[in-house]
Amino acid sequence: MGNTVHRTLPDPSPPARLLATRPCCGPGPERRPVLGEAPRFHAQAKGKNVRLDGHSRRATRRNSFCNGVTFTQRPIRLYEQVRLRLVAVRPGWSGALRFGFTAHDPSLMSAQDIPKYACPDLVTRPGYWAKALPENLALRDTVLAYWADRHGRVFYSVNDGEPVLFHCGVAVGGPLWALIDVYGITDEVQLLESAFADTLTPARLSQARFSACLPPSSHDAANFDNNELENNQVVAKLGHLALGRAPGPPPADASAAAIPCGPRERPRPASSPALLEADLRFHATRGPDVSLSADRKVACAPRPDGGRTLVFSERPLRPGESLFVEVGRPGLAAPGAVAFGITSCDPGGLRPAELPADPDALLDRKEYWVVARAGPVPNGGDALSFTLRPGGDVLLGVNGRPRGRLLCVDTTQALWAFFAVRGGAAGQLRLLGTLQSSPATTSPSGSLSGSQDDSDSDMAFSVNQSSSASESSLVTAPSSPLSPPVSPMFSPPEPAGSKNGECTVCFDGEVDTVIYTCGHMCLCHSCGLRLKRQARACCPICRRPIKDVIKIYRP
Repeated sequence: MGNTVHRTLPDPSPPARLLATRPCCGPGPERRPVLGEAPRFHAQAKGKNVRLDGHSRRATRRNSFCNGVTFTQRPIRLYEQVRLRLVAVRPGWSGALRFGFTAHDPSLMSAQDIPKYACPDLVTRPGYWAKALPENLALRDTVLAYWADRHGRVFYSVNDGEPVLFHCGVAVGGPLWALIDVYGITDEVQLLESAFADTLTPARLSQARFSACLPPSSHDAANFDNNELENNQVVAKLGHLALGRAPGPPPADASAAAIPCGPRERPRPASSPALLEADLRFHATRGPDVSLSADRKVACAPRPDGGRTLVFSERPLRPGESLFVEVGRPGLAAPGAVAFGITSCDPGGLRPAELPADPDALLDRKEYWVVARAGPVPNGGDALSFTLRPGGDVLLGVNGRPRGRLLCVDTTQALWAFFAVRGGAAGQLRLLGTLQSSPATTSPSGSLSGSQDDSDSDMAFSVNQSSSASESSLVTAPSSPLSPPVSPMFSPPEPAGSKNGECTVCFDGEVDTVIYTCGHMCLCHSCGLRLKRQARACCPICRRPIKDVIKIYRP
């Protein structure tokens, strides 16, 4: 490795802030330990279900799924990696380890100061920063490392992999203690020897993925589900204490409970990304002929004819977010195309009885609804991805390969995703997770912004905005419904009081016609009539078939 000169990085913060001493050269082949005492768990500041070993290096949660909040006994230096091994993982609960930092000294905390949950109870207080480890990464013997830099950014890596930007805005002007919540499926963690984090060059910073922040509702949902599960376990234990049970037919829902809805331990398809956020689940509102797994990640439709099998995402999709699903069951026949849609209607306001079997029937509702067929799916168990771009394009991918634009939607409002699950033996849909794209901050030349001399300069993200599949337009000229696709060009919004916009076909007439059934308003009436008369006429924006064109009269 050669001779190494150790130096202390300059820190503009007050002298009380601890700063790790890092080598000035690049990363070496061996992990460099931090000088001084290795971090241990605080012996007193911990949740009531936490048990520590004799060295305070191993924390085990006894009973339940919560009350597992712990802290380190000393502050963590900047760039010092807090390294944790997940010793024991117990499937069955929702959610996994929560981790982060706090500016509050655990030695000054009383037992009443430590709540049941780090998220959302602690993170809603000033001076606490924590998030959840994606559940798909919370595997036994996984080594998690996380650290803070002098810009207040928190990164984490799994098994010495690539860093993920985890948090921004952490106050680094004073001491920071590590905050670790042994939560959910994570039963036991062990603190390992800490190490220095390598300096990230701007090139590596641009490749670091940002871990999308979970909304408080996601943490509340996991806590609610775990409480429900715990209550059910208590009821089941009390039931076993009963002296006898009168003979009789099984309960009405016994057959539904016997339907296998996909084991949670089954690995993801190889074509799906390795690092996915696991915060998204199906909404509790669903069609009466579809059942959900306990964690609401798998939807099953056992009836061969399908029936009313609509399922919705629990929260709206974020612009730039990709949703990954597994369609069908591995080893079984391909389920064919999948009905996928976007709506502005909050599923919480719907009644299961009013959900139809045909998703197209939803287009007559007053809310914003768009439906398309995604596929065909080559084999059961294949992965589909749906990416909502900030401009409104919804891009489809099959097994990691782009298939082009599926829809074009209005992103000025909250949009939920929904599916119609195909029925039969292959009738299963599994949520694999989501992936949030980073905002692009590239210069016009395409080079990364920021100084090349400051390897710890502010984060610079770059996103490839061009793709042959995603940029291929699905607009067909009126004169030839089979002409090659041409990308539509939309003019910026005109000032109020001007005309209603130009027709996307002739670019001359005023837009005054709405297309039925998709609802897009993008044509003048003359072009709408000509387009309707064509064979296989379709909307220039979303490619849905045109059933009719309706002229709109404005006051």
